[in-house]
Amino acid sequence: MSDRKPRTPADTAGDDIGVVDNPWQGLRAFTDARIGLGRAGISLPTQRMLEFQLAHAQARDAVHWPLNVDALSEQLTDTLGIDAPLRLHSQAGDRTEYLQRPDLGRRLDEHSRKSLQETVDAEDSPFDLALVIVDGLSARAIEAHAVTFLAALSRELDADDNDWRRAPLTVVEQGRVAIGDEVGEAFNARAVLVLIGERPGLSSPDSLGLYLTWAPKRGVSDGQRNCISNVRPEGLKIEVAASRARYLLNEARRLELSGVKLKDRSEDDVIDHDKNETGNFLTY
Repeated sequence: MSDRKPRTPADTAGDDIGVVDNPWQGLRAFTDARIGLGRAGISLPTQRMLEFQLAHAQARDAVHWPLNVDALSEQLTDTLGIDAPLRLHSQAGDRTEYLQRPDLGRRLDEHSRKSLQETVDAEDSPFDLALVIVDGLSARAIEAHAVTFLAALSRELDADDNDWRRAPLTVVEQGRVAIGDEVGEAFNARAVLVLIGERPGLSSPDSLGLYLTWAPKRGVSDGQRNCISNVRPEGLKIEVAASRARYLLNEARRLELSGVKLKDRSEDDVIDHDKNETGNFLTY
């Protein structure tokens, strides 16, 4: 007889007993996408199912996560060496109303409009750029990446030949992308860059989005914006996003436009040819 003791459930908890590997499993090292998960019988392995349920719960929690504006303001002040940002609020009174009424998240409430106007009156406008932080659908993204991104963007702009005169920083609670247009218009800014928490995905509950609008004003359409999305360590790196934002800002300033007519060619090898020539440029 063998002296081996029978294995208990606790001994086998980490084993993938009965799991049939998927040949694509090796690709999981290169992506967060749920591929190559294997199977146990006709179902997903228990571990993979639990991972999915955890990711789903994290995404749902991110939508309802309240932005800690006081802590964020302290971090911004300490890291960037600036005055505390102006705290604003949309017309959505709470999170439930915000989720049910997207239109209310696009406009400032009356108190915020008055506070913003008082700040504008005390400043020597116009400005070249207004930076607006908005909680959006993931305050976790703002808390995790906004300060780091703004520090990287400041380095990019400070090293740039163009002089970007920046308006006082603002933080908006219960806001949508378009609320940045109202802030930028109040500051009489030539451009506005909105940092907003994007809709959480099952592998990205803390994804930061950047939205650039030239000549911001209320009523601007989404087609007049440029977007840089999935800014986070596991997605588009902070430093790369800051470099792309600087490129788009400079191009918007040069062309005096943004949106579908402004292309991000920061990583392109552009093929040029004599515009007076005729025929297919692929033949040259």
